[in-house]
Amino acid sequence: MITWFEEHNKLSWLITIFGAVMIFYLSSISYVPSVGKIEVNLISMLYHVSAFFCFAFFLFISARKINYIFALTIITAIFYGLLDEVHQLFVAGRFCTFPDFLLDTTGILFASMIYFISIKYRQIRIQKL
Repeated sequence: MITWFEEHNKLSWLITIFGAVMIFYLSSISYVPSVGKIEVNLISMLYHVSAFFCFAFFLFISARKINYIFALTIITAIFYGLLDEVHQLFVAGRFCTFPDFLLDTTGILFASMIYFISIKYRQIRIQKL
């Protein structure tokens, strides 16, 4: 499946840009936070990790086709997470928090590990053939 997205690079870029826009849009929605609700915090944590996991994963797929440096892609995704948190400073009811940035970075690092492992697995499989 990853190979298919790598071969269809324009679609991968489209999904990457769509993910970035959706993250920005969802960060622009103001709300009144609920105090003392663990479910809301858990949902928020899962959102941060999964949204940035998906964004970073497709960014890795997109960047691989044009031979970007792997580390530069990680830095770009982390920088976008930082910009997203700073953006929330200007949205009513939203906050720029370091724990949210760490959750964003966690999703990005998980995506990089899984993508790197998939590349190595495919290289080993090709060598055995």
